[in-house]
Amino acid sequence: MLTQYQEARREVRADVLEVTEILARVNSEALEAIKESDTNSLENIRKALKEINNKTEEIDNKLVIIFARYTPEARDLREMVSYLKITSGLNRVKTSLNNYIKNMQSMLSEDDVNIIQFIKESLSINRCTINAFEKTIEMFKTFDDNDKVKNLATEIDVEYAKTDDIYALLEKSVIQKMTDTDGKAEEYFNLLKYLRKNLKIIDRLDSIAQRIIFARMGGKL
Repeated sequence: MLTQYQEARREVRADVLEVTEILARVNSEALEAIKESDTNSLENIRKALKEINNKTEEIDNKLVIIFARYTPEARDLREMVSYLKITSGLNRVKTSLNNYIKNMQSMLSEDDVNIIQFIKESLSINRCTINAFEKTIEMFKTFDDNDKVKNLATEIDVEYAKTDDIYALLEKSVIQKMTDTDGKAEEYFNLLKYLRKNLKIIDRLDSIAQRIIFARMGGKL
């Protein structure tokens, strides 16, 4: 039978997993809406992000109660501190994802054939992010398996590296089009800026993966 402390720890981990799954779902739904240039759906999808801050605040409050009530020892303390860092990272994912969706609504509303084509090509970045979300979720679900957790973190690193390559190729194409098109330089510049911000989502997931490793095995936070 689990002690109250063990139950509290499991509850926190389950709550962190739930927030990660909400963000993963929003990210996937956004990709599908962008593929269809459906700005109305993007607006509805963003609404699911409004609950994230409240959920992470609840998790942080539960962690404070655990610290005060159970005074966890070294290994458990490391895990609890990691969750405080992870909830902060999830809030940043939420902010980056919300900004990206809002920016894509704006870009798609331009109804510019070239811009829309570049956006569709950029969705390869989103697919890498979807993979990273899936692997992050799996890290929480297989938390007690050190080898599995480390392998999943490595796979997230690989997905992250792919996005840099995808962006570099896309940037080259956009800049070429920018020089060939009169009067659209600002729009293309903004598009590149928004796509760079999209990279922050997987960057945050990569950081969260390292914090999960710290929670499980220690090292540097």
